[in-house]
Amino acid sequence: MWKSSFVAFALLGLSFAAPKGSLEKRTASPDGSCGGATGYTCSGSSFGACCSQFGYCGNGDAWCSTGCQSSFGTCTGSGSPSSSSIVKRSSSSPAPSASPPPSTKTSTDGSCGGSQGMTCIGYSQGNCCSQWGYCGSTSDYCGTGCQSVFGNCGSNTGSSSAPISSKASSSSSPSSTASRSSSPSSSATPPSTLADCLGSKNVPVLFTSDANFNQYSATYNLRLEYTPSVIVLPTTQQHIQDAVVCAGSFNVKVQAKSGGHSYASFSTGGVNGIMMVDLENLQNVSVDSNGVATVGAGLRLGNMATAIYNQAQRALPHGTCPGVGIGGHFTHGGFGLSSRAWGLALDTIIALDVVLADGSFVHATSTSNSDIYWALRGAADSFGIVVNFYLQTVAAPAQVINWEYDLPISLSNVPSAVSAFLHIQDWATNATVIDSKLGMGITFSDQSVAVSGTYFGDLNTFTNKIAAELLRGLPTPSGSNIKQLSWIDSLTALGGEGTLSEPVHGYNQHDNFFAKSVTIPEANPLTSAGLTSYFNYIANTPKAVSWFAIANVYGGPGSAINTKDTTFSSYSDRNSLWVFQHYGFVDASVTYPAAGINYIDGMNTALSSVQANTGAYLNYVDPTLTAQQAHDLYYGSAVYSQLKTLKTKYDPNNIFANPQSI
Repeated sequence: MWKSSFVAFALLGLSFAAPKGSLEKRTASPDGSCGGATGYTCSGSSFGACCSQFGYCGNGDAWCSTGCQSSFGTCTGSGSPSSSSIVKRSSSSPAPSASPPPSTKTSTDGSCGGSQGMTCIGYSQGNCCSQWGYCGSTSDYCGTGCQSVFGNCGSNTGSSSAPISSKASSSSSPSSTASRSSSPSSSATPPSTLADCLGSKNVPVLFTSDANFNQYSATYNLRLEYTPSVIVLPTTQQHIQDAVVCAGSFNVKVQAKSGGHSYASFSTGGVNGIMMVDLENLQNVSVDSNGVATVGAGLRLGNMATAIYNQAQRALPHGTCPGVGIGGHFTHGGFGLSSRAWGLALDTIIALDVVLADGSFVHATSTSNSDIYWALRGAADSFGIVVNFYLQTVAAPAQVINWEYDLPISLSNVPSAVSAFLHIQDWATNATVIDSKLGMGITFSDQSVAVSGTYFGDLNTFTNKIAAELLRGLPTPSGSNIKQLSWIDSLTALGGEGTLSEPVHGYNQHDNFFAKSVTIPEANPLTSAGLTSYFNYIANTPKAVSWFAIANVYGGPGSAINTKDTTFSSYSDRNSLWVFQHYGFVDASVTYPAAGINYIDGMNTALSSVQANTGAYLNYVDPTLTAQQAHDLYYGSAVYSQLKTLKTKYDPNNIFANPQSI
């Protein structure tokens, strides 16, 4: 059901400004501090011409010799002032010390030293204050140039930065050409650009000048191509924290990319110039004795399903496309044919490790950090970057029945199409026939109609009860395919690629498309009037692009999806019977026509304008919606109001943003 095309293409890039290093461009210190977060110079300051290693202006060896910061004043051996050229101060100006008294004010934003005198002692992300005036816990912060007055130095580093994945597969390490770490400036200049900030923290990044930048910035949807200002390729939790702090310092918006299949290319920002945090290196998978799988946020569905099954013969509900990343899929719903039995992918999340907008790292559950836990499950792209998912798995079924019937129905015969769809709806809502073990959908286009799905019961029950009742009111199928398969073989067949294995690096599947969705509530199921309007549009409107549609049953007897509500999570679609997806596509080598957008939009409207109380599905995100329209359709006013309040609390500067974010 998923289409793939392959294309090589280049994206335009942005460049970073060079660090400011000349003294005359800096502000003379007004308070005796220098360097650090403020970047004040002692040149021209009434407190003295030399900037000590501790960030204070003065004259004499304590300021101008060992550790003197030449980028923020003069130093012995590089033009330190003689006795005849010492800068005079008024008698009322207190003489500063070269080494300030120990600070007791813990940093609140990751900066240290400088005019504020913040200490890193007690700061959650590291207790060492680097020569550039930032807190951290690696040798870049605790080694050469570390400011001992404002934190620990050397081996006494406080908190540490451990790798995220201790159980990652050997293929999860980045290739030698995948990224580079920006090196800190050779001078003591504090970060004056985003590039400097990332470099001072040794965050692995790609800039537009890097040879493989285009590979990593390529969007899955070729219709919507955007160019990030920088791509971060973290291998540790600390890299993500540092990157987010740097982005916040320079007011750069941030979005995470797990697999990159966002229909609106929101994982690349949905606009140019964001910081994209590509999570492909986070590939850890482990399953504990309680069946809880801890998985890194960079996994794709096929690789995750295979690893969980191989380790513990466990399973999860999720979509069929093996290349989709788990990040957006799990946090925005995540429907699969097993969802009526087991719930949405989102429903399996029992905990999340997440980096928030201030760079802090929290473990969120229903009892700890419960408000952000609620928000992340439905709107994660607006609140943080998930590093690890903790997912409650189920025992994989011993066998699954994959089934499909091709129906000789022409959508141009409107009465016949309406009758068939209404019969399938009656069957799908018949509790004497259907239970939660059945997953199903209708896939159709102007060329074909097929009804298909999976069943977790025995073949005799499916054939003689479930299928018999389905076919009783339909034309004799023109073809059928019914197989009993293992769990993994069932997923492989549904994926349509012959394998669940996806490359960790170098994923190169793309499509050129536009899609929209309509949700049909159980309380207002499909009507003859709604389907007549819908099929009249399909039959009588010249198609502008090739297209297909999928109508999946979310509700019906025993559905686990609709047993929850918005007190459980911020995902709000808990009353749908059907979810329709309309997908128009063209070849990768051509420009998607505006008429194609209008055509798919018209198809959507032909159904939604006649059916009552329709909505839209969050994972089929529609980039043509305004932010307000998206919030109304995907969340509703009550949930959006709660999310807005939490956004103010956790991300007041709107660091995590895309065109439809909270």
